[in-house]
Amino acid sequence: MDNEIQLISDGDGLAVIGSATDVEHFLTSEGLVSKDLGLNRLKSVAEAGSAVAQAGSDIAASSGRWVKLTPESARAIKKYGLRENSKTGLSTGVVKGPKGQIRGFVEFAKSPGALLTNPAALAGAAGIMTQFVMQQSMDEITEYLATIDAKVDDVLRAQKDAALSRVIGVGFILGEAMTLRAVRKRVDEVTWSKVQGVPATIAETQAYALRQLDALAEKLELKSDIGELATAAKEAESVVREWLAVLARSFQLQDAFAVLELDRVLDASPDELDGHRLGLKAARQDRLELIARCTERLLARMNAVAETANAKVLLHPTRSPAAVQSSNHIASGVHDFNVRLGIESGHQSSDARRWMDAATEAKDKALDTGSKGVDAAKSLGNETLSRAHSIKGRLSSGLAELTRSRHEKNEEGAEEGLSER
Repeated sequence: MDNEIQLISDGDGLAVIGSATDVEHFLTSEGLVSKDLGLNRLKSVAEAGSAVAQAGSDIAASSGRWVKLTPESARAIKKYGLRENSKTGLSTGVVKGPKGQIRGFVEFAKSPGALLTNPAALAGAAGIMTQFVMQQSMDEITEYLATIDAKVDDVLRAQKDAALSRVIGVGFILGEAMTLRAVRKRVDEVTWSKVQGVPATIAETQAYALRQLDALAEKLELKSDIGELATAAKEAESVVREWLAVLARSFQLQDAFAVLELDRVLDASPDELDGHRLGLKAARQDRLELIARCTERLLARMNAVAETANAKVLLHPTRSPAAVQSSNHIASGVHDFNVRLGIESGHQSSDARRWMDAATEAKDKALDTGSKGVDAAKSLGNETLSRAHSIKGRLSSGLAELTRSRHEKNEEGAEEGLSER
């Protein structure tokens, strides 16, 4: 595999495999940050396939690094045009260049010793990449819990549901198993027997946390009085933060179990690893979508609270801004939670309308309405005046005509009196 880099992408990360020098040159030229892939774990798996001796020796001599796919790193490797396998969901290719100078074109592995031509080794590499994604998510959740200073165990102990308190013990069991895995580089039968029963407890805790968040959203939805709404929103701030922490911890434990599970399958049934990996990824995505629907409902409720409060700020100049502020705190916390779990979030804070702004707007509307009223009054007055002048003219004409008519009659009467005499 002189001067060639084998690339494997599963949509979440990129495995870069080759000689240590070539791999380092490739990563440096592309500006990619990486972690050790731990290829030595694949040696026994590769030797179970074809070209036994060469496959094992090639992997032993190779260096493997893992790169998390971000928009930047995805653009950096897009130019290499990897081909996707519809069965495995993996995109693969080989980048070649003379004297270690990697160039931007892809060929596809033909040599029997290449890792990409060994199905078992390729499945093993993909399984390790899936573990990397889950472990990175676990690390980010640990940072998230530290950032919000959430005492998850205290929240769980305060609940009456027995399953919630049991999940504290589950965390200890999985932590011990992960330590043994790190030391032994595998999950043996004894370690696996200790953790087999934990998924049900974790799932119960996650479901309970989701129900609590849904109940909070419904409670806020029922509030119409601005005072009650502000109080309920303020109380919800700490409660939402606590249940998001429980939700994050349960998701972290599920990822830890999945990492152990992949290692166990890799050790006990390597030929089933690829199907198992795809099944775990699908199940994990389903959990993320379930959580996303719950947090979306909560965000929608927070937006509605802010809109209601802003609409009533003129009548409630203190309560309304407080409700908006609580709504924004909750929405911001949900957004941070979503980011840590890799859920897209379209959070946008709602600025509290200041009483003066609302009053100014109300005044402007009143002035606008008054201005229109004045214009209408002026128009009506002008029209009335015009009509009055018209009537006055008609009355003047009528009076003049009547006076003239009476004058003529008087003259005629005088003439008749003279003639009689």
